[in-house]
Amino acid sequence: MKAIQNLMDSLRPQFEPGGKYHKFWPAYDAFYTFLFVPGHTTPARGAHIRDGIDLKRTMFTVIIALIPALLFGMYNAGYQHFKAADMLQTVTFWDMFLYGVGKIIPMLIVSYGVGLGIEFGMAVARGHQVNEGYLVTGMLIPLIMPIDLPLWMLAISVVFAVVIGKEVFGGTGMNILNPALTARVFAFFAYPSYMSGDKVWIGGMLRGEAVDGYSGATALGDLATTGTTQFSVMDMFIGFIPGSVGETSTLAILIGAAILLITGVGSWKIMLSGVIGALFMGILLNGISGYATTPEMQGFLSVPAWQHLIMGGFAFGIVFMATDPVSAAQTEKGKWIYGFLVGFFAILIRVLNPAYPEGIMLAILLMNVFAPLIDHYVVEANIRKRMKRMKLQTVKA
Repeated sequence: MKAIQNLMDSLRPQFEPGGKYHKFWPAYDAFYTFLFVPGHTTPARGAHIRDGIDLKRTMFTVIIALIPALLFGMYNAGYQHFKAADMLQTVTFWDMFLYGVGKIIPMLIVSYGVGLGIEFGMAVARGHQVNEGYLVTGMLIPLIMPIDLPLWMLAISVVFAVVIGKEVFGGTGMNILNPALTARVFAFFAYPSYMSGDKVWIGGMLRGEAVDGYSGATALGDLATTGTTQFSVMDMFIGFIPGSVGETSTLAILIGAAILLITGVGSWKIMLSGVIGALFMGILLNGISGYATTPEMQGFLSVPAWQHLIMGGFAFGIVFMATDPVSAAQTEKGKWIYGFLVGFFAILIRVLNPAYPEGIMLAILLMNVFAPLIDHYVVEANIRKRMKRMKLQTVKA
């Protein structure tokens, strides 16, 4: 590392004001501060927060928390492929894992290559530092996409997410929508046949040509069309089901949630209130299951409320998406309201929208829009409470 630092230090004059490549200082600074701790010191004047945690290290913690879901997603991609091909008895663990690696690594390369390329270009054009927010977004986008999404579609989705979802608002810290979910919603509406439907979640299988008798539909897809699912509770909890790369294993996601909570990076208030909101909505739907007009709808309405927590992308969304510190509510009371409504609307959309049985994406994006309004009313309520307290103290005096 010392040799790398010496090389970077020798190149610094070329990128500083007056240097040959001074226009590209943001790119140099991004690489340097990613590899090494900046040598800045606190100025003598002004108020400053002194903390060992900066944005890069916060983002790195989230990436560490995503690794369990990523690794299991690699294995599950191979497992689902060989299961569809009726070859589970003839392949090993490493065959399945390496198959998933071969599918997912190109998605990560495209996501980071396209996204960081735009970030660096924007920083150079505007003359400011490169934002660190894409370190996590670049990992999240492949994890919430189908394994066989064509790479060019992934690239276009990344461009839309970074440019329209973030840069037009001013970059990291200014966006009102979660960039990763913005990429997914773009892909969903632009390329619906690649984002939903039977057999699109099995890597390497020709579209609609999985082995006879085997369905590639997700558990939620089964429930939306038939009212039942072929997958057991244990399969859904561990993650042996078709689905987006990182969303199938609730167990792996819980490991990531524990890392976020122990390090203080994730908001336990949003996670807990999201679960409470989902359970509340699930219980309400169970209560009206007898009024369903079709057996399929009755079956979906009758799913035990707690099972919704381990189906689809709910767990992944509530842990890694809803807790995004930029697009989520900022006030402490607002986090409870925000999280509850995310969980509430996720299950409501999931069950009552037959065209789209996964509701967590739309629920989070909806509440991203309303998060500033929630914070506004929480702050206003606090102001009114303090004003009343001050008036009461004045009268007593």
